[in-house]
Amino acid sequence: MSGRQEQFSGSGDVRHGHELDLHRLQAFLQIHVKDFSGPLTVRQFKGGQSNPTYLLQSPSGGYVMRRKPPGQLLKSAHAVDREFRVLSALHGVEFPVPRPLVLCTDESVAGTMFYLMDYVQGRVFWDLDLPGLAPGERHAIYDHVNRILADLHNLDFGKIGLADFGKPGNYFARQISRWSKQYVASETTSIKAMDALMEWLPGNIPQDDSSSIVHGDYRLDNMILHPTEPRVIAVLDWELSTIGHPLGDFTYHLMAWQMPDLGIGSSGLKDADLNALGIPTEEEYVALYCERTGRTGGIPNRDFYAAYNFFRIAAILQGIAGRVRDGTAASEHAEKTARAVAPLAELGWTYAKKAGRQ
Repeated sequence: MSGRQEQFSGSGDVRHGHELDLHRLQAFLQIHVKDFSGPLTVRQFKGGQSNPTYLLQSPSGGYVMRRKPPGQLLKSAHAVDREFRVLSALHGVEFPVPRPLVLCTDESVAGTMFYLMDYVQGRVFWDLDLPGLAPGERHAIYDHVNRILADLHNLDFGKIGLADFGKPGNYFARQISRWSKQYVASETTSIKAMDALMEWLPGNIPQDDSSSIVHGDYRLDNMILHPTEPRVIAVLDWELSTIGHPLGDFTYHLMAWQMPDLGIGSSGLKDADLNALGIPTEEEYVALYCERTGRTGGIPNRDFYAAYNFFRIAAILQGIAGRVRDGTAASEHAEKTARAVAPLAELGWTYAKKAGRQ
């Protein structure tokens, strides 16, 4: 098992500051979860730096709890109620998500709002090169991951009750404004590349106003694969989902092919021997997605999208840095993650300069 796989896989003891009142929680489950029976035991998943996530185990089965972190939070962040809503809509049309069980807005039960969903057992890969698998299985997994995202973007969000889940159109302008404000609110040191991106991005948005459900953080480690088959059985972590631009979502996912080793997360596929691994190249992967979503002209302006996505992830990680400062970060690895903000911003600015020369 790789260091990253070992670091983030599975669950451990509940971290300090994230403890739960088991008596209150068990009483809530007895009322609101069908066929629940105690006693209840709780562990906390190692992964996840935004919303603390717990494994609840009992004689009646396993459940997963996602809750807002304690402490003072940025406006609109950690929206577990929105996660619950989109999971409910997607589960209703058999999109691969865990079955949502109940949303609790009563903060006296667990200290913050939370929801429960089924515990889905399978494989979670934290390394993008899928160590230990055969090339054919790697290719089949990436092909299915691509298909699932295309299926999400092809859904008619109005027909499944999500017409008001976000504002169709003008997505990039609103996202750039949102993440700029959250970056400034969390700023711990001045980063010139972030300042440059916040100035450059609003004036260089491509003229394409497509709308779809977007996941917002579609990555290999945010999904559960079947225990033995090369297919996705559950997509997780819908905190950033909204009605937005499908290309914003897809090109964020493409960062897996663009990300160098920054000492956080997976080092990406940038310098990997993809042919030997059996993993599609970035161009092959783009072609698969375009075929499945009817984008006959491919994806123009990819340097803009790359600049935007590196800016966005830098702003998200700056939010974690701000919570390290404020003492509310949900992961023991958060401080290390926060150090990646400046290198990510520099990468974003490099892509912006490339886009500006075209």
